[in-house]
Amino acid sequence: MSKIIISCAITGSIHTPSMSPHLPVTGEQIAEQSIGAAKAGAAILHLHARDPKTGQPSAKPEHFAAFLPTIRRGCDAVVNLSTGGSALMPLAERIAGPMAAEPEMCSLNMGTMNFALYPMLGKRTEWQHDWEEPFLRDSDDLVFKNTPRDIVSVLDFLGRQRGARFEFECYDLGHLHMLAHFADRGLIKTPIFIQFVMGVLGGIAADPEHLVHLKATADRLFGDAYRFSVLAAGRMQMKMAAMAASMGGHVRVGLEDNLYIARGELARSNAQQVEKVRMIVEALGREVATPAQARTMLELKGADKVAF
Repeated sequence: MSKIIISCAITGSIHTPSMSPHLPVTGEQIAEQSIGAAKAGAAILHLHARDPKTGQPSAKPEHFAAFLPTIRRGCDAVVNLSTGGSALMPLAERIAGPMAAEPEMCSLNMGTMNFALYPMLGKRTEWQHDWEEPFLRDSDDLVFKNTPRDIVSVLDFLGRQRGARFEFECYDLGHLHMLAHFADRGLIKTPIFIQFVMGVLGGIAADPEHLVHLKATADRLFGDAYRFSVLAAGRMQMKMAAMAASMGGHVRVGLEDNLYIARGELARSNAQQVEKVRMIVEALGREVATPAQARTMLELKGADKVAF
């Protein structure tokens, strides 16, 4: 099996600051944890931005600029910027930061979907910021909009015009067929990098049987023209990573996907999760890819061609 790419999703737009004191929010914190994750073995850093005062998800260019140059100076990891931003943002707002930064990679969600976060309310009654509780509670009526027209816009603005390659985030089986549709239209370059996103309420559950079916479907649709990675939100994070590695795939961890390192124990950093998954995949006989090797495997444009 080829070398395994570890991606690390540093902060995301789902968890709120009250959920963990270790969730990075400011530019300094995001940069520090990104560099730490890269040193631990992450070849790709998947990045969202946040408002440093409130901790709210942001896609403003100035908030990305608060950490991107520091990350580039501090490590050679591939920077992969989210075009998902937050489900509360319209498309133009979601892609404003990536448009300005012109990264090597961007994520691209392959469909419109329910994105239910309200189960994370739990029994918490105290919140650092006024926006947190309503943000989670009202997600019972939240739809993440990414229509075919939106997808074409991202492929054009960030792919064709700015040279980014994509981490195609597939939350369900239909997303693979949507991806195949755009491949058939000649809008997607190979090799295709698919991220199977599992365990989000509104998408496919993080069950081993589902992963087997997702991979079999991708094999049928894309043959040998794709590579796949797996992330599982929450408690199944490491179990599904181990399964992905044993199937010849790549893995993603990070505080965007799971705040914990073990049952009832908050992860102290993104690097701690990278270290744990690295131990797991190396025990399975996989060799961790360097950023340079990841760039070659995914045919990226290179760190010298970004705008930060």
